[in-house]
Amino acid sequence: MAKIGTDISHAAALLKAGKLVAVPTDTVYGLAGHAQKTETLQEIFLVKKRPQDKPLIAQVDHLEKAASFVKNIPNDARILAEKYWPGALTLIFEANENVSPIMVSGGTTMGLRVPDHAMTLELLGQLDFPLAVTSANLSGHESPTTAEEVDEQIGDSIEYILDGGPSEIGLESTIVGFENKMPVIFRKGAISKEEILATLNLNLSQKEN
Repeated sequence: MAKIGTDISHAAALLKAGKLVAVPTDTVYGLAGHAQKTETLQEIFLVKKRPQDKPLIAQVDHLEKAASFVKNIPNDARILAEKYWPGALTLIFEANENVSPIMVSGGTTMGLRVPDHAMTLELLGQLDFPLAVTSANLSGHESPTTAEEVDEQIGDSIEYILDGGPSEIGLESTIVGFENKMPVIFRKGAISKEEILATLNLNLSQKEN
């Protein structure tokens, strides 16, 4: 089983070395690794038994940190980020050449999120690279909301679980992208479609998903 603890600096050191660490977020616990190391990204898929065609989400501690690996930040995405980050919102951006094909499963877009958890935000602040993150469960199993639940599912495959207590929300983030400059809800989650549209001064009659 993995070691469970609260040592943020230790977690950061492991991540810098290309190791996998389970981290707490406001939604569920995530399995995290260096988003710019090929072997680390491959290991995430192996540990989770995740299909290779399902891309990973990147986590950073603030929006501007994403500027080096996305082509642009649309104005509506910035509006949503200003309102909901840190929080349970994942935004889809066009990835640039700095993003590994493994990260985006051969596609052209990547998801980004700033989690609303003080411990993980402190961890992200110690890193000069984004984290590739997916829920810390075996593919097809229930997403964990405590360090102990992570340990039960994947503890034999990782070194460390950063224990930040129970996840407050217990539901995955809402994923929002843009097509023809209009928001598209790719995954329903903790933030409702109505909230997203209202923030952008849209209504259901303007955009149905």
